[in-house]
Amino acid sequence: MRILVLSRSASLYSTARVVLAARARGHEVTVVDPLDFRLVVSRGRPSMYLGGQPIANSDLVIPRIGASITNYGLAVVRQFDLMGIPVLNSAVSIARSRDKLRAMQLLTKKNIDVPTTVCARNPDSIDLALSLVGGVPAIVKLQQGAQGIGTMIAETPQAVTSLLETLWAMGQDIILQEYIKEAKGRDVRAIVVGRRVVAAMIRQAKKGEFRSNLHRGGLALAITLDKTYAKAAIAATRVMGLEIAGVDMLQSRKGPKILEINSSPGLEGIERASGVDVAGAIIAYGERFVLRRRTRKAKRDMMIEDERRSTRLRPVESQVARPA
Repeated sequence: MRILVLSRSASLYSTARVVLAARARGHEVTVVDPLDFRLVVSRGRPSMYLGGQPIANSDLVIPRIGASITNYGLAVVRQFDLMGIPVLNSAVSIARSRDKLRAMQLLTKKNIDVPTTVCARNPDSIDLALSLVGGVPAIVKLQQGAQGIGTMIAETPQAVTSLLETLWAMGQDIILQEYIKEAKGRDVRAIVVGRRVVAAMIRQAKKGEFRSNLHRGGLALAITLDKTYAKAAIAATRVMGLEIAGVDMLQSRKGPKILEINSSPGLEGIERASGVDVAGAIIAYGERFVLRRRTRKAKRDMMIEDERRSTRLRPVESQVARPA
């Protein structure tokens, strides 16, 4: 297959691992910065240009879209989808997962547990919002954010008020979220590929830090995921419509609570902690994904052709004159 990886840099660990895994399975791989594409929107003929030339045909596109280029990156992914090229993941599913409030709304609609979350824009509603999430400490998050960026903890009501008013003054959309005390700075990261969990780890925040992200000094330990947690991770991925996802969950007394769903999960921490070839699993699933798409298209084309053939061969009903 000819695989196109959308990434700002081919030297990034996750991108490099996907490229190596694909080449190890005999595929031709190209890495392109999404910002280098030129999109052409015209009636019935969406197309794309790269370096002044129409892009070469690809069998599969794997987006590694960073949060800093979400809008244009999504437009590029959407264009590939319009052109009929299989994409892991779609623009719609990526956008859903990037919007934290929207993701929580969709998850709870399907009865998937999340930390109690409140969205407000009026300073008069802060006291009510704080009471709804169980008081302080409470988590304050930007609606758009990744890798712990834009996630803060407020230890007092005054700190909550100060944070919210400052962020609102900057035009930011924020959410207030319940702090799960029993998690004790730990969370579970599960990598879902297709409809199964291929690797999982537990992450522990370093001393003095409540965020367990590895690039912030968190420690990782591979785990065999409990069936309840695996089921929750797969269900959350399906709700988002993602084919590949990193699902972060908190361990609460009531079971797993979905914290966040990442459409472009980093592979370095999970591969080193678990010893699992996650990149290889992604490429293997991509092969099956493309094959299914081709099979469905062939069946659809066959049905259309059968319908056309039956229409051409159908005899014209004779017009019999009725007696007066």
